[in-house]
Amino acid sequence: MLSSEYGKSRKKTKKEHKTRTVHSNILYDRTKGEDNPNRHYSDNEIKTTKYTLLSFLPKNLFEQFHRFANVYFVFIALLNFVPVCNAFQPQLALAPVVFILSVTAIKDLWEDYRRHRSDKEINHMDCLVYSRYKHQYMERFWKEARVGDFIRLRCNEILPADVLLLSSSDPDRLVHIETATLDGETNLKQRRVVCSFLDLDCDFDPSKYNSVIECEKPNNDLARFRGYITHRSGRRDGLYKDNLLLRGCTIRNTEECVGIVIYAGHETKAMLNNNGPRYKRSKLEKQMNVDVGWCVIILLVMCLFSAIGHGLWMYQYGDKRPVFDVLSPEGAELSPVLSAIYLFLTMIIVFQVLIPVSLFVSIEIVKICQVYFIHQDQDLYDEETDSHLQCRALNITEDLGQMQYIFSDKTGTLTENKMVFRRCTVAGVEYSHDANGGAALPEHQVPPQDWQPGRSQEGQHPVQTHCIQQPHGTHLSIITQHTAFSSPMEKDITPDPQLLEKVNHCSSQMTFKRFHSQSLSQLPSDLTDIIDFFIALTICNTVVVSSPNQPRQKVGTDSSSSLNRSSHRDCSSVLSSPSAESTLTKLDEEHHLGGPVGLEHAFSPVPPHTTEGEPGALEEGELRYEAESPDEAALVYAARAYKCSLVGRLPDQVTVELPDLGKLSFELLHTLGFDSTRKRMSVVVRHPLTDQITVYTKGADSVIMDLITLPSTDDSKGKRQRKILYKTQNYLNLYAADGLRTLCIAKKVMTKEEYAVWLRHHLEAETAIQGREELLFQSALRLEINLHLLGATGVEDRLQDGVPETIASLRKAGLQIWVLTGDKQETAINIAYACKLLEPDDEIITLNADSQVRSSHSTLFTHQPYSFPPPPPPSPSSSQTQSFLVHRLGLVIDGRTLAYALDSSLDEKFLAVARSCRSVLCCRSTPLQKSMVVKLVRNKLKVMTLAIGDGANDVSMIQVADVGVGISGQEGMQAVMASDFALPRFRNLQKLLLVHGHWCYSRLANMILYFFYKNAMFVALIFWYQFYCGFSGSAMIDQWYLIFFNLMFSAFPQLITGTLDKDVSSETLQELPQLYMNGQNSEEYKPYMFWMTMIDAFYQSLVCFFIPYCAYADSDVDLLTWGTPITTLALFTILIHLGLETKTWTWMNWVSITFSVGLFFTVALCYNASCPTCYSPSNPYWTMQRLLGEPLFYLLCVITPVAALLPRLVRGRCSSVINNSLSCLFQGPGISIAVRCLVCLCVCQIKCYLSRAKYNRCSRPHSEMLNTTGVVDLTVKC
Repeated sequence: MLSSEYGKSRKKTKKEHKTRTVHSNILYDRTKGEDNPNRHYSDNEIKTTKYTLLSFLPKNLFEQFHRFANVYFVFIALLNFVPVCNAFQPQLALAPVVFILSVTAIKDLWEDYRRHRSDKEINHMDCLVYSRYKHQYMERFWKEARVGDFIRLRCNEILPADVLLLSSSDPDRLVHIETATLDGETNLKQRRVVCSFLDLDCDFDPSKYNSVIECEKPNNDLARFRGYITHRSGRRDGLYKDNLLLRGCTIRNTEECVGIVIYAGHETKAMLNNNGPRYKRSKLEKQMNVDVGWCVIILLVMCLFSAIGHGLWMYQYGDKRPVFDVLSPEGAELSPVLSAIYLFLTMIIVFQVLIPVSLFVSIEIVKICQVYFIHQDQDLYDEETDSHLQCRALNITEDLGQMQYIFSDKTGTLTENKMVFRRCTVAGVEYSHDANGGAALPEHQVPPQDWQPGRSQEGQHPVQTHCIQQPHGTHLSIITQHTAFSSPMEKDITPDPQLLEKVNHCSSQMTFKRFHSQSLSQLPSDLTDIIDFFIALTICNTVVVSSPNQPRQKVGTDSSSSLNRSSHRDCSSVLSSPSAESTLTKLDEEHHLGGPVGLEHAFSPVPPHTTEGEPGALEEGELRYEAESPDEAALVYAARAYKCSLVGRLPDQVTVELPDLGKLSFELLHTLGFDSTRKRMSVVVRHPLTDQITVYTKGADSVIMDLITLPSTDDSKGKRQRKILYKTQNYLNLYAADGLRTLCIAKKVMTKEEYAVWLRHHLEAETAIQGREELLFQSALRLEINLHLLGATGVEDRLQDGVPETIASLRKAGLQIWVLTGDKQETAINIAYACKLLEPDDEIITLNADSQVRSSHSTLFTHQPYSFPPPPPPSPSSSQTQSFLVHRLGLVIDGRTLAYALDSSLDEKFLAVARSCRSVLCCRSTPLQKSMVVKLVRNKLKVMTLAIGDGANDVSMIQVADVGVGISGQEGMQAVMASDFALPRFRNLQKLLLVHGHWCYSRLANMILYFFYKNAMFVALIFWYQFYCGFSGSAMIDQWYLIFFNLMFSAFPQLITGTLDKDVSSETLQELPQLYMNGQNSEEYKPYMFWMTMIDAFYQSLVCFFIPYCAYADSDVDLLTWGTPITTLALFTILIHLGLETKTWTWMNWVSITFSVGLFFTVALCYNASCPTCYSPSNPYWTMQRLLGEPLFYLLCVITPVAALLPRLVRGRCSSVINNSLSCLFQGPGISIAVRCLVCLCVCQIKCYLSRAKYNRCSRPHSEMLNTTGVVDLTVKC
């Protein structure tokens, strides 16, 4: 007994761990919080700040010390306080690191203060919360709301927390919300009252509420909410996402509503999704960190060398100590070993500048400036959508110039995602609609004549999309600007005359039989299929009917149609599955009464035509359809073109106007929404003409075709149905070959008993918390079987402007482009031809396997000869020519085969084959497969990857790639919010990568190398002096110059160059995309360049040290009088070096260099004049003033920089001459590409010669082969 109770308690604890129980706060006294079961839940106060007044300093320093460079420099500054090893004045040594930490701290403090102001403003917004004591709603701040409070919301108010909807002033118990702040979607969404509160005849009274809510723990899934509500009577109703109003959404079209707070504050879904900007480390930054490590090693070697030298120098004196020897703090003499150890620490302080402390700060400043100028580029602005480029990751701009693989979605990314109704087939007869939206297909969209579509096909039905109508040349109001209406292309549909005549004929026949009370079953099946086809297009969707004058107000039906609704309101919704319990009750009543309740109102002896003078009459032109998907809008407008119009939608009813029949109200019993697993959508309605429970289904053709009842061939009817199936499948193949998106339409008639049985099982699935998705999926499968095929549709999704040209340019830039799409294979292939991803002369390898065994034994993976073009005879050049052969291949693989190919046993083979192909097209890919493909290529090939998409199904691959790009398209903002960069159009990717990416990479790469050079060159000056001072750690340069040389005197010019320098103009970079290979191959920053830079820095330091040394030899100048010219010459050399590296000079470059030189001399003159004994025993008094009066100083300023920079100048000039010569010879942009052209030309000549010997012809021209490898076009032919 005890063990049983213990087991129950453990189960209960486990259950409570997975769920949340919410009680009403009305039942508990607020002053006695310990009695409230909701007391453990988060309050509604938002705090996004990181610091308080007391915690700011320690916490901010702790965060800054996570950066190794800051820790290093603080350690060096503190080491300078140790007397035996200090090199500078301790206070002065702290100045640089304190400055860097202070600037960063001030920036963090300002950002945190802005967050604090925002939090305060949000927390002090007003809301109406029900008071237990005053029995009315009282105004309170948002932060005072608690889980379990009842909140009243009014129109246009923002939700303060996640609220479960219990009451609405809307007669249909609906609430319309706008979720733009959460997912970027501007179309309205409907939320419905919890089913058990639908039948309230009066206003909701919170004091009478006594139910308990059991729901899931707080999570960040915006598309899911599971739970149930238990009433005192024991009744339990399921809770869904359509019952939950999320924090941050705005109430629309509803006077007021009431709900109970479920999640508050930081536990709301909006706050859980607010992760802030993501941090990524760029490839250049990783390489820079490696070189910083080398700088540390060089520093330690120099310090060790100096320590050993000092020890040996001290050792040679033996017992005779030098008169200038410094004793220990205790007054004792130091041994050579101990002196060497102390000197080692001292040299670390002296040489600390070798580690560029300002490099990290400078890089952040330059990246922010680069992002600003990218934002100002008007070429990246789209006037139609009024959207700019967005940069959401500031620290990877340089990665844009090093991309190697691009993974792109198709729908909405390469295409417009604006649908045009092109084709349909009904009852096996095809009807063309080529006049819609202009020409059927551009000429470039027609695939090669010898290409034949395959048999394995599937369609796609996207969800969570919206489309915006924006008339050209006009500025919309705020209301219409955020209304998801269809584009003019979707509206303007020209009906097929033959099909229109059949629709009218069928309607007249139905009207005649209805008027004479005859059975409609006597109609020919082809006619009933036609009318059912358009009824399905009209009602099987989530389209909301709107009025153009008030686009956010839904259109209601007239008073007569409102009487048709049953007195027992079910819980159906256009957005989710309705409640099953009320529907079961209604079915039981009908069973006892012998007929449907209120059925007589659905029939009218005279067709109920409406006229303009009648109340509630609406012309078709006065209605607008607000759709979540462009596909849905196109199909509804297509049905309206055939006079089958959707005129009203209520939660339990859809009103359709048919020709001759007038308005018919379909009782909506259930809706099974579209999902990516089922790939279909179904509605269960009661047909007003036949009183039959009918299921209308639309979805992907491969899925629907498997659910169609295969008729027998024993009778003529069965043979006819098989013939219709065969014809429909052929038409689907043709639609896909034309690049159209296909959907199949089907229906099913159920008896009331069959539907009641299904509904009871569905009720159990709805009320489950654990495994609810799987149970609902299985329930939907039981409903959507044994369907009757009505027809199919073909909708065109047009290419975006500039897509073929963009892909061609990116290919010339050496980028490999893979398209990962959920569309069917034939549709994707046709679009690939249209956007020039596939060329007419490409050899296409199509890989479709139905098992992993067959996939592993595929000729593709085993490299059978026929999979590739015939190889030439064996020759020494065969290895080189093979690359030309495989670059003309295109690989097409479907989703099922891709799942097998991504298995660990086949992934390397798949990758090897894919690398050999010029184009890769993955069809029917799931979001998970997309991310797996990107991850496979990135990890296995060690390449830089970019993923671009526009929908929620692209988020996973966008986040996996090195750089994620979102398109601000028709499918909401999920992809944009998950991306690093957001673009208005796909064509903008060309300039973003080829121009801005190239510039950002080139600027930062050169700036980093310049930093290493500058610091090493300056430190080496002190190192050479150690040979003349017994390695004592002394410096001939004043410590003020040592500390502030990199921080002030030489900092500004490199920031200007790193922000504005352009090695090649924008026009040239776009005309010659091959220049992008410079970044792909890391030509600007290779590992050896670091060492070349360091060698150059040490050489220049030798020149800057020994020329003044020789000039002042045998003179009586003091140390600082000799050291100050060295500092001046080093500054001049460094600035002139930067000028030589600068490709584009602007007035800001001149100003920055002039400012640096002027700042140095100003500080030197003021310091030497005002501080004679600041840091004794050194005496810098009047040093710079005396030097400026000596001709020798000016001579050194001319000779020394020229001698130091002469080798670099000569090398650069020679390299430029060679590059220009080869570029002129081969029409190429640089030496590397020209050399590749030369090699490729030789290989091509050998291949053509061997090919002629065997085949007596050359298979491809030289220019075509060179194009496939990404090098410059040549006009030489074989």
